[in-house]
Amino acid sequence: MSVAKVIEISSSSPQSIEDAVKRGLAKTAESVKNIQGAWINETKAVTKPDGSVTEWRVNMRISFIVE
Repeated sequence: MSVAKVIEISSSSPQSIEDAVKRGLAKTAESVKNIQGAWINETKAVTKPDGSVTEWRVNMRISFIVE
C-alpha cells in the first residue's frame, strides 16, 4: 500500500510561469523524494507601474509517495 503526502510551496521566476513551476519542483526535489505531481493553485504577475511583468509567482501543491 502506498501513502502520499501533499505539501504547498511558493515559487517565482522573472521569465515565465513554466519556469517558476520548474524552479519550485527542482528546489523541492533537493529534499523530497518520489515526487508524483503538482497542482498549480494560484498564479500572480508582479508588474511595473506601466503594466509590464517583472516576475511570475505560483503557489502549488506537490504530492509525493512516503516511504
